[in-house]
Amino acid sequence: MTKQESGSPLLEDVHRVIADRACSVLSLDIFDTVLWRRVPRPTDAFALLGSRLRDAGLCPAWVTDATFRRMRIAAEDAARRGRDALGTEVSLFDIWRAMPAGIFGSAPIEQLAGAELRLERELTVVDLDVAELVKAARKQDVQVVLVSDTYFTEDQLAHLLDRPELGPMEDVRIFRSNQHGVAKASGLWEIVLRDLGRGPEQVVHVGDHEVADHEVPSELGIRTVHYRRIDAPYLDVLKREREPVKPFGDHAPDLDDRHGDFGLTSLRAKAVHSGVPFTTSALDVAWRYGAGVLGPVLTGFAEWAAAKAHEAGTRRLWCSMREGELLSRLINEAARARGWDVEARPVWLSRFVTSLAGLDPHDTDAVHGFIRTGYRLTVRQALSVLELHPGDVPGLATELDTIIDNGDIADRVARALTEMPHLCNRLAVTVTAARERMIRSLRNAGALDAAAVPGRDGAPGELTLVDLGWGGTIQLQLAKALEIARIDVRVSGLYLATGSRAERVYLAGLRAEGYLAQAGHPEHVASAVTRSPEIVEQCVSALCGSLLGFTEDGEPVLGETSDTPTQNAERRTVQDGVLAFQHLWNRYVTAAGGDWPDLTRPGPGRDRLARTLVAALRSPTADEAAVFGNWTHEDNFGSSLVTTLMPADLKPAVPYLSPGDLDDLHMRDSFWPALIAASDTGLGAMARAIADDAIDAEAFDPAGEPYETRLRYRTADDRWHDPIRRRVRINHNGLSFARIAFEHHDTVDISLAIPGRPAIVRVDWIEAVVIAGGRRREQVLRWDRPEDFVGLHYADCRYLGGNLMEFDTSYAAVWLPLARRAGTPVVSSAQITVAFAMLPQSMTGMAPRMPVDRRAERSARAARLTERFREEYRTAGVKGVAAGAGRVARRKLGDTR
Repeated sequence: MTKQESGSPLLEDVHRVIADRACSVLSLDIFDTVLWRRVPRPTDAFALLGSRLRDAGLCPAWVTDATFRRMRIAAEDAARRGRDALGTEVSLFDIWRAMPAGIFGSAPIEQLAGAELRLERELTVVDLDVAELVKAARKQDVQVVLVSDTYFTEDQLAHLLDRPELGPMEDVRIFRSNQHGVAKASGLWEIVLRDLGRGPEQVVHVGDHEVADHEVPSELGIRTVHYRRIDAPYLDVLKREREPVKPFGDHAPDLDDRHGDFGLTSLRAKAVHSGVPFTTSALDVAWRYGAGVLGPVLTGFAEWAAAKAHEAGTRRLWCSMREGELLSRLINEAARARGWDVEARPVWLSRFVTSLAGLDPHDTDAVHGFIRTGYRLTVRQALSVLELHPGDVPGLATELDTIIDNGDIADRVARALTEMPHLCNRLAVTVTAARERMIRSLRNAGALDAAAVPGRDGAPGELTLVDLGWGGTIQLQLAKALEIARIDVRVSGLYLATGSRAERVYLAGLRAEGYLAQAGHPEHVASAVTRSPEIVEQCVSALCGSLLGFTEDGEPVLGETSDTPTQNAERRTVQDGVLAFQHLWNRYVTAAGGDWPDLTRPGPGRDRLARTLVAALRSPTADEAAVFGNWTHEDNFGSSLVTTLMPADLKPAVPYLSPGDLDDLHMRDSFWPALIAASDTGLGAMARAIADDAIDAEAFDPAGEPYETRLRYRTADDRWHDPIRRRVRINHNGLSFARIAFEHHDTVDISLAIPGRPAIVRVDWIEAVVIAGGRRREQVLRWDRPEDFVGLHYADCRYLGGNLMEFDTSYAAVWLPLARRAGTPVVSSAQITVAFAMLPQSMTGMAPRMPVDRRAERSARAARLTERFREEYRTAGVKGVAAGAGRVARRKLGDTR
């Protein structure tokens, strides 16, 4: 009668059986069923016990927490082995007699065992769902019995079970393994049935152990429910967090002396198993991600935000949309459970609308920065974003479809908008109107009511935003807009995490606090979260389009959403999982009457949540990659570009990638690089090995030495620019990868020192994504066939035929004629990707070289010259041919400038 078999949550069938009086006995396991511990593993309690005994002067200082834990485990093993013919079942006193004599001074065994019992009492919690079963059984006059493999005596168990949630226990029979000398898997169940005088079909048993609570009693005919806590997928999640399955070594896990791990491990497991079976495996993955990963993190964050408001006397928090719908609900639930007079409400704000509302239309640099914030907007789109028509700016009429992909075109647009007074005034009208509409929306929501209620000592009122965070742009730009509008409201921010970019907020004198990380510290948390924030944002966002602006009445204007019905169902399931975990957490907050630990203060609890989130971002599972990799990302900010979290252009490159190459990818290359690793077994294994310190990242350097692919680009003035470098690695497949991007408005061609050292190189493909042409349209250029390579120019390297090349020096390079291949005079930006394999050669140059077919070499040179002169004549006529001949002559004289 498992969840999988019954098609319902774990205990619902048991409630039906009891309600129908279809059983006469309800049997329950004790530990991890009736009671669960607020530690990741039961033995983790021993580390806390060692700390307490040491503080009480009952244990020497040299016995660390981890050392005591090992001693206590070994003593139990020794006590069981020493029983001989009496069996392996022991009592707590037997275990303490096996502890080393003299370590604990003159303290009697009773005192030491009593200290362990008191700690167990503090760490154990009644499972509220099982407590409901007990109440239901008593209501129907169904007998309740407890069957446990335990070293505790009956009196000790009575002390542990004396809880108001369970009611009186005098009439509850307890069958203990150390009482009868046999465990549940080796004969205790026969004793239970004999002493009860009941047939096995009359008993329903609930327990967590696969064998002792499920397989063995089922073979006897007892109906069982496997009340599983940790299954294989959840165990994988714990493994990537390296707790609780990683051995201690010299360190204990992050445990609070009183609250252990705050119950997070057990409650996450309960939340994961609390949902009904899903129709697809994708929804199951989404549920687990919400209940087991984001649920605990966001529950802690919401509780912290509510606590901050409660302590500051702030009654209202404002959560910016689209994340604000879920965040405000979580905060309100947290405040309600703790009894705090705090309310959170969603408010329509976005990076785009606040940046426009806070824009200085007379500042060319500010306009330039605003335009570049959008990703590859055309000039037409940039004008539309600023609510201008093409006819308003005649100076840009010939460039309306030009993509703004570099600073040069952005400068021209910014100057065009700010150098003429009438255009500057038009822009000022647009910005002012956008700001007034945003302020009207804020007033409608009540977010500016603080303006009428000054703070202490006449200080401005305060508007406190709650958001996921990262750079604090919304807070900073909103503060600017309100200052321009002369609204005396101080804008503060409470965030899940902020990175180093938030320094702009602090330099503006604004309060911005982070829960898991603040101003980029701790670095390992901030870097992981701010490098791959997309999945968190997507999971928390409401199912609607992004905010584009406001109507005259202050109502939000939303863009279209690219989300598919499948993605919406998965996102909704993640959010349901988040809410399920918080509901479970708050049940225990309420039941504990204020004695439940909170996750608001710095310490083990928050550290554990940070590790949960960082591990999920750095090491997603293959199942998570399969589900979330198909989710789409909308660029917004005036752009219509939609991409997937698993970049389509990188899928062919996966066999060439090393873990370090993932770290080199820019945000635009991949929003979540670890997702790429998780999609490939070999790459994922290498990434995990590095994360676990099993191997060094330098292991992928060729011959143990770092080398670099170097790209130089030549502009129309025949000038070569300084090289851009990327580390060369050789991955587990023996393959290498390099990706380099650059922008310059009049690039002609590039040189690629592919291996950055003497080597024989097999180039499988080179791809260049360029913005080229008079209208700067995107083109994809590719070299992957012998005929593509034969006509290229080789400097200090040789074409060996096919796709093989030999590079003689560290600066040896192959030249790619980007502009000529694109059919335009120049390109303005490019992203170059090279997939190759290399055989490093001696750095001394003394090694024998590959033989060269001189006839093929002469043919290749002729082909290069013919193709080059043909292209130069086609693009620039006779002058172009003459200019090209001049470049050839200079190269022969050694002048590449």
